[in-house]
Amino acid sequence: MKPYAESCDQNREPILEALRPLLVNCSAILEIGSGTGQHAVYFAKAMPHLTWLPSDRGENLPGIQLWRQEAGLSNLEAPLELDVTRESWPDLDAQAVFSANTAHIMSWEQVQAMFHGVGKLLPADGLFLLYGPFNYNGEYTSDSNRRFDAWLKARDPQSGVRDFTALDLLAEQEGMHLQDDIAMPVNNRILCWRKSG
Repeated sequence: MKPYAESCDQNREPILEALRPLLVNCSAILEIGSGTGQHAVYFAKAMPHLTWLPSDRGENLPGIQLWRQEAGLSNLEAPLELDVTRESWPDLDAQAVFSANTAHIMSWEQVQAMFHGVGKLLPADGLFLLYGPFNYNGEYTSDSNRRFDAWLKARDPQSGVRDFTALDLLAEQEGMHLQDDIAMPVNNRILCWRKSG
């Protein structure tokens, strides 16, 4: 049975509307933390000019593959095994990286590793698009984000809603500069960094 996350159906349309103009000149995109695979199928179908490269840790790949097989899309590649903390990432030719709802689930060390890996993988002018809830100047943007952060930390003390300033510093250290900070429904954002030329 295919894995299913209700949140993917709820947020996919606004995410697509934000991604579409940003990815118009890209031919391939790596998705980090594809989870169930629902986003990969939806975005690959909506943007046929783009080769979508889903990835996740090994235990999630069979579920992504089930979604992929059912969709039968020629521009949706087989899911790649990717643990962001490993030194060697798959050797890919991608002009963009997308990740949704991962930074708050990862430990801070994993977040750092993700930014480092993305910085190494992206070519000049490549984009890193990160979707999720973020704090600004150490402050929550909503009560729901405050409650969500408390729930995350009760489940795993190393997780939690990340602060924009800390993430932006990681990006700068990897040669990426903020291009867009896009408001999304339900107190989420899409942060878009561009790799320097």
